[in-house]
Amino acid sequence: MSEQYLKKINVTVNGVSQVAQIPPRMTLLDFLRDELDLTGSHAGCEHGVCGACSVIHDGAPVRSCLMYAVQADGCEVTTVEGLSHADGTLSILQDCFCETHAMQCGYCTPGMLIAGHSLLQENSSPSEMQIVEAIGGNICRCTGYRQIIEAIALAASRLKEAS
Repeated sequence: MSEQYLKKINVTVNGVSQVAQIPPRMTLLDFLRDELDLTGSHAGCEHGVCGACSVIHDGAPVRSCLMYAVQADGCEVTTVEGLSHADGTLSILQDCFCETHAMQCGYCTPGMLIAGHSLLQENSSPSEMQIVEAIGGNICRCTGYRQIIEAIALAASRLKEAS
């Protein structure tokens, strides 16, 4: 694409400033996956229905397939890769997903982690119904959701113990 049609953006992704020249109609999902090689967020339905592409944009979960990357200019984005600790070890929530077998095929897992993380940032003691509501916009075809709910509840408990 001709440079005259590219848009310069500066977005902080997982704590790192990223400057890029991109086509104005590139989705945030494509920018993260194709330009930054952050492939944790998945392209599922590409209509904003399944939640597999969820990321945190300026503190709120969003569907990255529905957002243009230029809309993230000057903003902070956290992907599922950004949920782990700087040394690469898993966060408490990620560890709880492993412990409770909250993923099977793994396709929905990044979006579920983003939803769970966002919930726990807002509410350190969510009820089961609040957890169900928080993940309600994410489709999982393998687990039946029970283990995902258990993982988020376990993480809430462990985070409370740690603080």
